[in-house]
Amino acid sequence: MVVWPSNIDSTKSRSEGRKISLKDSVKSPKPKELIEAAKELGILISVEEKSYPSNWWQEKTRIIVLKSKRKIELLKELASKIKEIRMRKRQ
Repeated sequence: MVVWPSNIDSTKSRSEGRKISLKDSVKSPKPKELIEAAKELGILISVEEKSYPSNWWQEKTRIIVLKSKRKIELLKELASKIKEIRMRKRQ
């Protein structure tokens, strides 16, 4: 399963690639944050330098995840973990 940062980005619209609700999403997630969140959740990932088709000039990283659950559930978990990581770094 492919996960792009824009899938959980609250600054993106649904037509721009956001897959989860605004309340569950994260403002401008970075690929490093996605990778860190996946590792903390114990999710096996592979990172590839690829462009997101609808905004090929911006995003250059995608995360390949072994499918273990529904994509929406996974995206919500990743977004929640990124929020937690950001809170920890602020303290």
